[in-house]
Amino acid sequence: MYFFLLNLSLLDLGSISTTVPKAMANSLWDTRAISYLGCAAQVFFFLFLMVGEYCLLTVMAYDRYVAICKPLHYGTLLGSRACVHMAAAAWGSGFLYAVLHTVNTFSIPICQGNALNQFFCEIPQILKLSCSHSYLRKAGLLLFGFSLSSGCFVFIVLSYVQIFRAVLRIPSKHGRHKAFSMCLPHMAVVSLFLITAMFAYLKPPSIFSSALDLVLAVLYSVVPPAVNPLIYSMRNKELKDTLKKLIQLFFCQQQ
Repeated sequence: MYFFLLNLSLLDLGSISTTVPKAMANSLWDTRAISYLGCAAQVFFFLFLMVGEYCLLTVMAYDRYVAICKPLHYGTLLGSRACVHMAAAAWGSGFLYAVLHTVNTFSIPICQGNALNQFFCEIPQILKLSCSHSYLRKAGLLLFGFSLSSGCFVFIVLSYVQIFRAVLRIPSKHGRHKAFSMCLPHMAVVSLFLITAMFAYLKPPSIFSSALDLVLAVLYSVVPPAVNPLIYSMRNKELKDTLKKLIQLFFCQQQ
C-alpha cells in the first residue's frame, strides 16, 4: 500500500508541476504566450501523469480488494515484485496513452487561430481551434479515452462491490470500522478525481462559459493532486490531533 502511495505522490507532484508553475509565471509577467513545442510538451506530460494516476488508482482498488477480501493471500498476490510490475504498468499505460493522444491532437490541422481560453494547453481547447472536417479524428480521440476510463471505472466499482460485501460480513464492529477506514481515503481520492474530470470533459456543448471552463480545469487539474496528500494523511493520528488543535486555536482567537 505504501509503495503505491509513493507512486501516487510522485504522480500528483508531477501533474501539478506541469501546469501551475507556467501559469504562475505567465500571471507574473502578464502574458499568455507558450511555444508550440512547449504546449505539446505540456499536453504530453499532463496526460502521462493524469492517466498514470488514474491507472494507479485502479491498481490501488485491487490492492484494497486483496487486503480485505483475501488477507491471507496478500503476500502471495501482492508481493514486492507484483507491486513493482503493477506500478510500472500504470506508468507505462499513462506514457502510451499520452504519446498516442499528443501525436493525434497535434497532427490535426488548426484553422481558427492560436489563442486558448485556458491557463494551460488543455486538449478540449486545442480541439476547438481545429478544422471542422477533422471531426472523425476528434471522435476517435474521445472514444479511445472513454474506453480506457470506462474500463478502469468498471474495475474500481466491481472491486468495491466485493469489498463492501466482505466488510458487511465482518461480525465485529471494530473490524468493520477498521476495514472502512482503509478504503475511505482511496474512495475519496477516486471520487474527487472522477467527478471533477467528468464535469470538465462531459459538460454539454450548449453550456459555454470561459469562466466556467477555467473553474472546471482548476478543479480537475489542480485540486485533486493538491488535496490527495491531505486525504491520505488524515489516517495519521498525530496529524489529526495537530489539525484539531489548530482549529481550536483559530476559533479561540476569533472569540
